[in-house]
Amino acid sequence: MRELNTRTILLIHGAFVTVAMWDNWKRYFEQHGYKVIAPPWPHKNISAPALRQRHPDPLVASIRLRDLVHYYGDIASVQAETPIIMGHSLGGLITQLLLQRNIGAAGIAIHPVPPLGVYSLRYSVLKATFKPLGFYTSANQPYMLSFKEWQYAFTNGMPHDQQLKTYEEYAVPESRRILRDGLTAAAKIDFGKPHAPLLLIGGGEDRIVPSSLVFSNFKRYKQNGYLTHFREVEGRNHFVLGQPTWEEDAAYVLDWIRTY
Repeated sequence: MRELNTRTILLIHGAFVTVAMWDNWKRYFEQHGYKVIAPPWPHKNISAPALRQRHPDPLVASIRLRDLVHYYGDIASVQAETPIIMGHSLGGLITQLLLQRNIGAAGIAIHPVPPLGVYSLRYSVLKATFKPLGFYTSANQPYMLSFKEWQYAFTNGMPHDQQLKTYEEYAVPESRRILRDGLTAAAKIDFGKPHAPLLLIGGGEDRIVPSSLVFSNFKRYKQNGYLTHFREVEGRNHFVLGQPTWEEDAAYVLDWIRTY
């Protein structure tokens, strides 16, 4: 067993939420001696209510996957030491794409949106993604999840009052362009390429990125000496970062960083 030789962590949030999703995790790792950087996506550096008030915002509609990969790559490259990269949902896919570019001392992808060619025909996935992708609609306007969609895709299984509170605090409009980019070469991973240690985590109750889809993602990596781990956790939906069990999950990640 060995510990990663870095004390810097770069956090990347996912689609339809703000960087505030990471607040508890940021404090947790800081309390354990890490320098934690959590930059919001471009054009999403204000509160969720303020972003909803701006809807439809053409700047949010303009966000693209390749741009975000370059954006976070540039942030990682100017740190005093190579950071551990940790991403949730679409941020998990960005984590994988950055490791593919040899950026990052290690990667933790939490319920990651799958790369190109890794897919599921499960009903819950199709239901959760059909309207946001909106193939028959213009990409010039971002898409805002309704509360009902938030309940289904993000916070299923949680009490109604918690679902409503989290929707008001975190839910924001999202670029349809970046969602569609996940089905293009911008989301392509060379699974045989050398990479830094990578941990992929799936949740047993996640409807939009089910654990089976994360496992398919993991299995595509060639087991050729480059460390790739998979973990499935029961009871976790797509809002995993903010569930009451978040500290248990953060502790597991910390232990993996220290003893991978």
